[in-house]
Amino acid sequence: MIRRLCALAILAVSSVSAQQISLTGAGSTFAYPLYSDWASQYHKLHPNVEVNYQSIGSGGGIRQLIAGTVDFGATDGPMTNQELAEAQQKRGTAILHFPTALGADVPSYNIPGVTAELKFTPQALAGIYLGHITKWNDPEIQKANPGVKLPAANIIVVHRSDGSGTTYAWVDYLSKVSPEWKSKVGVGTSVKWPVGLGGKGNEGVSGLIRRLPNSIGYVELIYSIQNHILYGDVKNSSGNYVRASLATVTAAAAGANSFMPADFRVSITNAPGAQAYPISTYTWLLIPEKLNNPQKAAALKAFLRWGLTDGQKYTTPLAYAPLPSGVVQKELQQMKKLQY
Repeated sequence: MIRRLCALAILAVSSVSAQQISLTGAGSTFAYPLYSDWASQYHKLHPNVEVNYQSIGSGGGIRQLIAGTVDFGATDGPMTNQELAEAQQKRGTAILHFPTALGADVPSYNIPGVTAELKFTPQALAGIYLGHITKWNDPEIQKANPGVKLPAANIIVVHRSDGSGTTYAWVDYLSKVSPEWKSKVGVGTSVKWPVGLGGKGNEGVSGLIRRLPNSIGYVELIYSIQNHILYGDVKNSSGNYVRASLATVTAAAAGANSFMPADFRVSITNAPGAQAYPISTYTWLLIPEKLNNPQKAAALKAFLRWGLTDGQKYTTPLAYAPLPSGVVQKELQQMKKLQY
């Protein structure tokens, strides 16, 4: 009888451990290549756990998280105090920010006949997106690119049409380098654009740039690389033109580590440092402090821990920079707040 009970107990444990668990997340298109790869790699290690991630933009991910229709969200622009309060009220739980990787917004362009890697000053980027600079051969662009024959063609400006963390990083940067942008447009995952055409997701913006001659838009670095779109260097706060790369994005984060706030909501655009790429950002997973489903809670916590540790090795092949080790250690401590 005792042996039979033991056998039944073992069978019950095996059944629970093999139970199929589906985790659903939504948000950032900026980080979609990474989270898609993480989901695939994690499923190989844990066949009973399936992570379904919807690339709908940071704004959409935050809305779905607040509404409780997903288990976790993802964003490249931290939730506001108002959004956090709304989530607390509607879901009855706090939402915690966990940085997962570092990435960069790059100014990508399609100018027929121009194959050079252009250089952009902060004034040029702000001027283009404010609608003040309308021709590719404008003196502000030309002076940074001596020897490049730029056409007198009209610039077609492309931006995001949906709520976006990629947008947040872009306009956060513009607000730091342009007082006019800060006062007239400001910062947010969605803003009222002075000029331009909207594309949905990094995918949509990349597609418009590829199709429209003389266009410029901002996308996460991996989308320019994968779509073979030219992108430019940006003049940083030290006066150097810097190209987005793993090293220069990491350099932008280096100064932030010392003043990383306890909730991890930090901006690293226009960071100090000779080699810091100025439009760099963390990307975050948004994790509820409490989950009612014990199986999902355990699976989500394990997936998060894996992403912050073993999962970091998958960042570099996708043109994201891995987290600084000091940030990872702080996050593992933060995980103790998860009440599951």
